[in-house]
Parts: sequence; C-alpha cells; structure tokens
Amino acid sequence: MNSRRWVAAGAVAVGLGGLAHVAPAATAWRQARNVLLPQLAGVGAPGHVALTFDDGPDPASTPAFLDLLDELGWKATFFLLGSQTRRAPDLAAEVARRGHEIGVHGDRHTSHLRRPLPWTTRDVAAGLRVVSEATGTEPIWFRPPYGALSASSLVAARRNGLRPVLWTTWGRDWRPDATSASVAESVRATQRPGATVLLHDSDVTSAPESWRAALGALPVLAGRWADQGLTVGPLRDHGC
Repeated sequence: MNSRRWVAAGAVAVGLGGLAHVAPAATAWRQARNVLLPQLAGVGAPGHVALTFDDGPDPASTPAFLDLLDELGWKATFFLLGSQTRRAPDLAAEVARRGHEIGVHGDRHTSHLRRPLPWTTRDVAAGLRVVSEATGTEPIWFRPPYGALSASSLVAARRNGLRPVLWTTWGRDWRPDATSASVAESVRATQRPGATVLLHDSDVTSAPESWRAALGALPVLAGRWADQGLTVGPLRDHGC
C-alpha cells in the first residue's frame, strides 16, 4: 500500500474516533477497515488465524502465555511496549527466544490522536530501539496504542521502517467483566476468514487481572479453530 493510501487511512481513523477501547464508533470502523483496507486490518489467508498480543512484556502474566502457547504448539506476534521492555528486557528476549514474532506497540501507551508528528515519531523510534535491542530482532510491524491510528502514526511508522497493522477480530479482554467465555465468544462473533485476532498478555493498561480471561480463552479457541481446520500462527505467516 502506498503512502497516500496510508495517510488516507489515518484521516479516516481520526474521523471515526479511532480509540478501539472506548469509542462507540470503533466497531463500525473495525468492520469497515476489514473491507476497505484489508492490509491495514490484517486480513490474511482464509485458512490461517494470526494470533497477536498487545501491552507486554509483563512478568506477572506473559510467562503464563508463553507456556500455554508452547503447549498448544502455536507461535504468535507480540506487540511490545518500550516502557514495559525496559522493565523486563530478559522477558522480552525470552518471547523472541521461544520463536514468537516481535512487533512494536510504541514506547508509551498513549493515544496518537492528539499527539503531533514529532512526538509520535520519537515515541515509535524509542519503542523500536529498546524492543530491538532487548529481543535481538528487527521488527517490521507496528500497532499504535488503543488502535488509535492517526496520520502522525502512519508517517512515524514509515520513517521508522515499520508497517502498521490493526486487527480484524478481538476478544474485548481488557474489560473488568471479561471472562474466558466472554473473550472466546467475542472472538467467535467478530471472526472472519483470514482473521487477525487481538488479545492482551498484560493488564498494565487494562482492568486488573483481565489477562486471565484471555489466557483462559486460548484452549477454547484452540478446540474451535481445530474443528474449523484453521492454522494458527504469527503475522509473518499470515499472507497479509
């Protein structure tokens, strides 16, 4: 996708509100981008599910996800925060060591919608630098905090050699009333062929202990996706 289309996507995101956690228009925006901007939404091969996690690494929760993913035989894409990676660089390295793909979620978990381009560019660059150094990888994916995609997000990603990607499907696992059943049901209700699924391996920006709902949903999703004949993996294998 060329730069003009990315900037146009950012303008649409700003107009629709963009804050996936709170904005009433977020659901409509997610559905619209799946159709109008499939690359940005992460629409991939119909037989593949791209599993992604935001907001880590978190020593209180990420290790449990890594162990369960090992049991399931899955690899995923982890969008790491620079601020979290500074606190737990060894854990960030462990995520990569276990074969998971590393993406950048920015340095601070701050919405880009009201941030100017210089601030956003510095934040993305700082996040990329610390994540790259800790994990020994060269990330290619960028997901802005809250999915709040602005024109400055797109330009900052481009300047840092990153490709923006959001999601097609979510578990709404950040809510205080989230349960394993509700997360699995939300994924079922929003899933589409070639889905990129958004979950969180940390509650640092969510309701306390909400990560447990996402963790508990994974075995349920494993059974469902196996019945559907779907392969689960990271964005690098998704074909988007």
